[in-house]
This record gives sequence, structure tokens and C-alpha cells, in this order.
Amino acid sequence: MTRGRSQRVLVRHWDGSEERRRPDDLVVEEPLTIELDNVTVTTTMRTPGHDFELAAGFCLTEGLLGEASVTSIRYCANEPAVDTEFNLVTVETDGAPPATPRLGLTTSACGLCGTESIEALLERLRPLPGGATAISADVLAAVPERVRVSQDLFGTTGGVHAAAAFTADGEPTLVREDIGRHNAVDKVVGRMLLDGDLPAHGRGLFVSGRASFEMVQKAWAAGFAALVAVSAPSALAVETAAVAGLCLAGFVRDGQLNFYSPG
Repeated sequence: MTRGRSQRVLVRHWDGSEERRRPDDLVVEEPLTIELDNVTVTTTMRTPGHDFELAAGFCLTEGLLGEASVTSIRYCANEPAVDTEFNLVTVETDGAPPATPRLGLTTSACGLCGTESIEALLERLRPLPGGATAISADVLAAVPERVRVSQDLFGTTGGVHAAAAFTADGEPTLVREDIGRHNAVDKVVGRMLLDGDLPAHGRGLFVSGRASFEMVQKAWAAGFAALVAVSAPSALAVETAAVAGLCLAGFVRDGQLNFYSPG
């Protein structure tokens, strides 16, 4: 059983002129099954660590909690955690809507067309409040470099994504890393939920990859005022951000960015 976040292997490295053997660090990837009130709601491939945050954040950003509060989180409610290799987390609430059992791994596919996806979100999420603290372009442009110094696992393996919550003046307050972009975001949101620090009005969310519909959905559910991505957004992400009233910035790198919402 591997419980570290990285694993060292011996590789053959070609430097352009000769081959040598040398150690290399790889990010660990293991499945995590999440139960909500004893119903399996997802299995996702993740980097071990901050598993309770990931479980709580997933349940919130996917709209599974309703108005309920999380009362406890633990590894495997029905048998010793070691028997499931710490790959099963149970979230218990004080009355979340009955969860629908789900099978298979989590993917980026939602099974709905774009319009139906946004309409489904509007059934449970309100547009973000107007007049929220505006975050200036120069502050947003500087966020990736300010987060990078805390990306320790990326520095070791080069194989993980990062997500970070930051203040209106660009100060990162919480950074999480994971092999999955969505998992990194859920870990940030889950920590804030457990700390009673949501909704995140007036603050921003940074993601180290692209801004997909899923990333906008999670930022909206957590109440962030802005979503900053180092890569491109999708067309559906831009459309969803506009409906949410979420500031969406992409290609945030080298001190530059594109604003996609508001247009």
C-alpha cells in the first residue's frame, strides 16, 4: 500500500548525448470512494491527502448537501479504515436530500447539453451578489506566481494541479494540490466549508489548468467572486460564468490575462 503523495522510481534519462539511470519522483494516484449518509455518490482518482476536505467539498460543489450541514467525516463507517486502505470516506449530515447511488468513476461529462446544465445549476444556485469586492486586473495577473511558491508537490513531481483561494489583494490563503483539477478545487472548498468560511464572497479561486464548466460550477457553488485559470476556458464555462455573475479570467500568465466574464 502506498500512502505517500509521491513515490520514487529509478528511470533511464537521456540527456541528448548519453543515457544514465537516476531517481525520479512520481505523484501517487489512488481511487477514493465518497459516501454521503451511507450512499456511494462517487469514486474519483485522487492524490492521497486532505481526503476529508475532498469529500466535503465534492458534496457541496455537486449540490448534494442541500441546506444540510456536515456533522461528521470519517474513513469507512462500517469496517476498519485500514481494510479499505483509507480509500473510502463517509460524510454524514443532519439531513441532506436522499442521495442517488452512483457507479463508475467521475468524469468531466455531465450528460446534459449546455443549456440544460446551466438551467440545472440555476435550480440550486442564485447568481452571485452584485457589488461584490472587485479584484483588479493587476492583482489577478500576479496570482499564479504567488501560488507557485506553495506548490511543493508540483515542484517534486511536476505532475499535479493546484487550486488556491485568495483575497481581494491577491494573497493566497489556502493552497491544495492533486492529480485532478476538480479534486484540488474540492479540497480548497471542503476546507473552507469545514472552517465555516463559505460563501467566499469577495475572494478569488485560482486553478492551474483550464477553466471548464465544472470549474465554474464549483467556484459558483462556493460563492467565489472570481475564477482565475492559467489556461483557456471552454465556451460553456464562459456562458455559465456570465449567468452566475462570476468574473472569469483565462490565460493568466506572464503578467497578462484575458477577461471572459464580464465580457
